[in-house]
Amino acid sequence: MGTSGAQSGARLVAVVCTAQIFVQIGAGFWPALLPQMMQLWQLSNSEAGWITAIFFGTYMVSVPVLVTLTDRVDAKRVYLFGVACTVAGHLLFGLYADGFWSALAMRALAGIGWAGTYMTGLKLLADQVDARMMSRAVTGHAASIGISGALSFVLGDVLAEHFGWRAAFTISAGTALIAWLMVAFVVPWRAAPPPRAKGPDGKQAALFDFRPVVRNTSAFAYSIVYCVHTLEMSALRGWGVAFLAFVASYTGLADETLSPALVVTLLALLGTLTSIGGNEASIRFGRRRLVATAMILSILFAAVVGFVGSINYWLAVVLLIAYGMVVWLDSSSVTAGAAGNAEPSRRGATLAVHSTLGYAGGFVGPLVVGWTLDLAGGMSPTAWGLAFLVVAALMLLALGAFLIMRPRELEGDRGR
Repeated sequence: MGTSGAQSGARLVAVVCTAQIFVQIGAGFWPALLPQMMQLWQLSNSEAGWITAIFFGTYMVSVPVLVTLTDRVDAKRVYLFGVACTVAGHLLFGLYADGFWSALAMRALAGIGWAGTYMTGLKLLADQVDARMMSRAVTGHAASIGISGALSFVLGDVLAEHFGWRAAFTISAGTALIAWLMVAFVVPWRAAPPPRAKGPDGKQAALFDFRPVVRNTSAFAYSIVYCVHTLEMSALRGWGVAFLAFVASYTGLADETLSPALVVTLLALLGTLTSIGGNEASIRFGRRRLVATAMILSILFAAVVGFVGSINYWLAVVLLIAYGMVVWLDSSSVTAGAAGNAEPSRRGATLAVHSTLGYAGGFVGPLVVGWTLDLAGGMSPTAWGLAFLVVAALMLLALGAFLIMRPRELEGDRGR
């Protein structure tokens, strides 16, 4: 890539990453406000889990179509559609949500929006950078989303406190609109993508034929990890504020604590930095080694955080932040592993499968926690311990699959 190409690529990365910040800024508003919304609407733990999970559920069913389309049409078109759905989802939530069903529907719309935005934004970058830049481009993309998503927890808390929760969601619709305008008027339109690879019979492969993606075990192994990684991340982010609020109340420190929303913001910010460092460690020490290490540490933290963290609020804060950093450690590494091992003509389909599996996990994560809490008789130290223990067990299964499949390293990784 020449100097002008590098400058053009850097400009594209800057614009897309900035747009992702504005799109993602409202992502944490619902989980940040979860305790008060559960009280306001008299929601059970399972109902609250469904509202959190439906975002991931609609993402899961939409992303195979929307991201795979970028192998045939300009990714910018799909991206603008996704951002428009995000604007509508947040705006309608702020104006009309008044209970379980309306909140469920509007969070579902926001999930469709994110399906057309997250991996599509990554595809915009993947189509423009060379193989050696891919890993760091993915990391920059993930960092912009991670930082914005982290700040959204404390921002949602502050906006709701000063202007009300409806205004908070309406404002997040406005920031998403800014992202739409940025991409619409700054990112150039691209020519049609190159023809798809031909199958053994000489015919062009079908657009939605995902079998070659699954057969590419090096990319697919990273996608399996991403599934349970996102399950764990969504469980932690979706219930982190509620867990800390419970511990504060249970230990009698409700009026003397650092805000749970602020703690989760700090957790996500540090997690994003850890993700960047984790990807650099993958390049230096080997991607498989880094991913396996992160999974082992995640299992250990998930097994104890619920039981031990309930004893003391500040202990819970420390454990949750440390756990979050471990969860985020391999975040960029697994996505870069899938994208970098994909066949170029099937990169959109590979990212679609990767993202579908990830957000299938994201859909299950909040539900697992909510169901476990209700089955254990409601929030209690034992119930929280069991909820996180279930997450640890699922991560153990994913670790076994990853070790058996032994995916390839990427070009430039020292372990290659």
